[in-house]
Amino acid sequence: MFDVVICGAGHNGLVAAAYLARAGKSVLLLERFGHVGGLAISAQAFPGVEARVSRYSYLVSLLPSKVVTDLGLPLDLRRRRYSSYTPVGDGGLLVDGGDEDRTAASFANITGGGHEIVAWRRFYAMTAAAATAIAPTLIEPLMPRDAMRNLVGEAWTDLFERPIGQVVNEWFADDVVRGVVLTDALIGTFADPDTDLLANRCFLYHVVGDGTGDWNVPVGGMGAVTGGLAAIALKAGAQIRLNAEVVAIDPATGEVTYRDETGEHTVTGAKVLANVPPFTLAGLLGEETPQRPEGAQLKINMVLRRLPRLKDRSVDPREAFSGTFHINESRDQLAAAFRQASAGEIPDLPPAEVYCHSLTDPSILGADLRTSGAQTMTLFGLHMPARLFDRPGAKDEAVRRTLASIDSVLAEPIEDVLLPGCLEAKTPLDLEKDAALPGGHIFHQDLSWPYAEGEGRWGVETAHERLLLCGAGARRGGGVSGIPGHNAAMAVLER
Repeated sequence: MFDVVICGAGHNGLVAAAYLARAGKSVLLLERFGHVGGLAISAQAFPGVEARVSRYSYLVSLLPSKVVTDLGLPLDLRRRRYSSYTPVGDGGLLVDGGDEDRTAASFANITGGGHEIVAWRRFYAMTAAAATAIAPTLIEPLMPRDAMRNLVGEAWTDLFERPIGQVVNEWFADDVVRGVVLTDALIGTFADPDTDLLANRCFLYHVVGDGTGDWNVPVGGMGAVTGGLAAIALKAGAQIRLNAEVVAIDPATGEVTYRDETGEHTVTGAKVLANVPPFTLAGLLGEETPQRPEGAQLKINMVLRRLPRLKDRSVDPREAFSGTFHINESRDQLAAAFRQASAGEIPDLPPAEVYCHSLTDPSILGADLRTSGAQTMTLFGLHMPARLFDRPGAKDEAVRRTLASIDSVLAEPIEDVLLPGCLEAKTPLDLEKDAALPGGHIFHQDLSWPYAEGEGRWGVETAHERLLLCGAGARRGGGVSGIPGHNAAMAVLER
């Protein structure tokens, strides 16, 4: 009998294990794969190429600094000076976090005046104030809706009640600026921002990040985050069993059945924490499964022999690619892609964004690659729901169109600077197959509001007293945050 059995050693399971083991609980983690970390891992994705790629999750924002401090997690997060660059014709919109005047000049050049930069600063001052208020509450017991409304103040209506697409249209006039703002509402989220408040929830989580909204690069890749958490949990006395796939949970007795290479085994926990999607958990319990979630992204990992040339000669590619590089993500382009995908078609001009983590953290490259000028490139494509990939050839076509979309904003084809054999693509169906994510949904299910809507005290409770949900599908879950893991641990410790 263990005090706590945790099903799944992804980052949330590791956070929970670390807190609980440090509090003196006997903890067992069961992990189906041969490694810890879930989707927050680093790997040498291409044989013979010394580049550690964050193959799935790729940036850190929502991980609370309090969790890092509480656990003594040795984590080096580097802030990216350049927030974003968006190619526009032969120019582009550069948001330089280190030079406000340069940013203002870029806005004026692209939008034809000073209105948009003023609106930009006012809008993000509003979201920053909301983030400062909301972030600390994410690792506290759930607040009632009215209490959070009072806390957020005047930003409440724009962020929580009115569709974010309508809000953005009122704040901004320029099509490109509108699109840059809206992308944060559509990451891994297939929704119409003009009508669906699901987009608001996605937007909210992207701007709240630990009270700053910054999306930072972990030195050493995402594996540095989960490797550090695993070391802390093990040092505190937690046990981790790899290649141990949980196949059933009895919530009445706390019995967990798992399968490894030697057969089936049963362990018992006074408490059981499920670091799995709610859809998966229902199956483990033998209960009726909810509606299957649907992921909506195309992830492409690449290693380049050098950065591609830009049409815009006023910006160094190292500046443009060190932040978020927006590709065909204007307001109108996003809407067109959504319409096509909703009709079951791969978008003609897929919107996407690119990140070159090696510019911020060269340590993920071997010495020879660093010397040669090689860089990693991670692409995240929007409006690519799982339903588009259920027919032969769809993945290849989506990749082809996405690469063509990149080429349309560069001065040379991306494939001309790609190292041979250094491209891998992951659709939602790949995530379902490779990582056991139902529907390939990166948040386990649609994101929730960060206040109470009838759940228990911490948003991790289930219908069963002994069983808690500690994965991304818990309330306030999603992204590499550790918040559900923290909250599940707190729920155990306060009982």
